[in-house]
Amino acid sequence: MDAPLLLKNLLLGAARHHRRGEIVSVIDGRTVRHTYADCELRARKLGQALLALGVQQGDRVATLAWNDHRHYELYFGVTGVGAVCHTVNPRLFLEQIVYIVNDAQDVALCYAQDFAELVEKIKPQCLGVRHWIPIDAPASQPGSYEALLAAQDGRMAWPDFDERANAFLCYTSGTTGQPKGVMYTHRGTVLHAYAVALPDSQNVSACSVLMPAVPMFHANAWESPFSATLTGAKLVLPGPKLDGASLHQLIEAEGVTMSIGVPTVWFNVLSYLQQNGLRFRTLQRLLLGGSSTPLSMIEAYAAMGVQVTQGWGMTETAAMTSTTQPLAHHQGVPLAELQRTIYQTAGRVVAGGDLRTVDEQGREIPWGSGQPGDLQVKAPWVIRRYYGASADAVTEDGWLPTGDVALIDADGFMRLTDRSKDVIKSGGEWISSVDLENLAMAVPGVELAACIAARHDQWGERPVLVVQPREGARLTQERVLAGLEGKVAKWWMPDAVVFIDRIPLTATGKLSKLELRKRFGAHLLTSK
Repeated sequence: MDAPLLLKNLLLGAARHHRRGEIVSVIDGRTVRHTYADCELRARKLGQALLALGVQQGDRVATLAWNDHRHYELYFGVTGVGAVCHTVNPRLFLEQIVYIVNDAQDVALCYAQDFAELVEKIKPQCLGVRHWIPIDAPASQPGSYEALLAAQDGRMAWPDFDERANAFLCYTSGTTGQPKGVMYTHRGTVLHAYAVALPDSQNVSACSVLMPAVPMFHANAWESPFSATLTGAKLVLPGPKLDGASLHQLIEAEGVTMSIGVPTVWFNVLSYLQQNGLRFRTLQRLLLGGSSTPLSMIEAYAAMGVQVTQGWGMTETAAMTSTTQPLAHHQGVPLAELQRTIYQTAGRVVAGGDLRTVDEQGREIPWGSGQPGDLQVKAPWVIRRYYGASADAVTEDGWLPTGDVALIDADGFMRLTDRSKDVIKSGGEWISSVDLENLAMAVPGVELAACIAARHDQWGERPVLVVQPREGARLTQERVLAGLEGKVAKWWMPDAVVFIDRIPLTATGKLSKLELRKRFGAHLLTSK
């Protein structure tokens, strides 16, 4: 039997086979509960409402919202009628948000009250948006999300259409120019949901309690809402509060068994636990991505009974494309050794995808050669071209260049050595900023560390380490550098350590090396 791979079928399956499966949201400090059956009906009413507003197949409907059940319903209600759900990152600059709303040609924008002020600022500049829909306003307010749902009977049959139709539009954070649009199809997203749910990926089942601590406006929360829906897992949506106290309380209250997010969020959670002498009762696994996770953090969570694995991906790959799940021959290997080896990599590719590295001439580098190269990826959910572009972003043989430099070992475990633009070339030799950052993060008193290339008269570039100390810590350059001695080659040692109150982060929670290079790129020239 041939059936199109459409997202609505994931939600229909959950509503039928996991009717009591819960979707839990935290909204203004309140816990709100729905079942998959509830959300399927509400998503269907939303689809009806959008059609009544004149939204057509292929139209873009934008969201400015946190992780909650209404955003989840928008995922399925918008895509279920053939429109495209455009998740807007509110952490982008105002000018960037105006640009992407206009570039996407959004016909409607659904927003949470927290973003009402932002909406008022962009409205005069986004004239193509015909409908501005507040999603958390009461049903008594005309034009609100709840009013639109209340006007529908829910008797609509979900339509069928081509599985290769576009479903989601996400924009990159635009650190090197205007953000670029990335389209995800129904087919690619459904296939990715299956890949992500497998034991060698996120290992999601009907017995899982999954809490994405990564925003739903960031690469669809790494596709975790879809793997949860596919399997009927309980889905816990934490809203905007991702501080240590709020997340610990929610995890304990809802029995969360696994979560995902960027290391900075879970570093703050770890600090909260350590400062208050707390542990987790049910949490078993964390999947972290977006930047490298320090070994010290992996070991600290392991001591609490929580396994930390790393994943790698990018907006263009619908986020998670590799994870550090062990292979059969790793059975029986002591945990400490796995933590020092495979758990320190970016993992091996999930089922359905493939990774390779190539040299400067574009020739594939054999796995296990020890030679780093430019990382390329392919999978059914990886983009071929950016939204609105006239040319493909992939190579002639169908591989997407990622902009990362990586090593792949004989088992396929990939270790990122740098972003192409972040690699430090000193006197003709390459220095990995990622390795230096990981070592610096293990120094007591260091909260965050970023290593950048600073201009140097003799060597061209030399590493400078930018450190954000923990509150109350008394760090010196000598103390930080002592933590690196004997662990890297002498010529890798940073020429300077700069201390700042707060390291800037990008809109997706990554270290903003672009900003740091602007501030400290001439540090070694000006400090003479």
